[in-house]
Amino acid sequence: MMHSRTSSATTILIVLLVVFSTPIWLGIAGGIFGMIAGIFGAIFGIIGAVAGAAFSVFSWIFGWAFDWSWPFDFHWNGVTIFVIAGIIILLSRSRKI
Repeated sequence: MMHSRTSSATTILIVLLVVFSTPIWLGIAGGIFGMIAGIFGAIFGIIGAVAGAAFSVFSWIFGWAFDWSWPFDFHWNGVTIFVIAGIIILLSRSRKI
């Protein structure tokens, strides 16, 4: 009979411990989930920043090379004429199949 009381007291103690410590464990689990979500968000943010920087650099290079000023204020200069002439020459060459 003593064994039964010790077992039930232990069970009640474990239940009370779980009930009162649940907010702590939920907080820890939520913090871990938030940390993982934040890491994924940072990774996607870094990828987006690199892609945006690459697009910006290419836009700057083309804007400098072709003397483009945005939005759509296109000026003809030597590089633009050279590129268009090269495209026309490549397209007009006779092709032997």
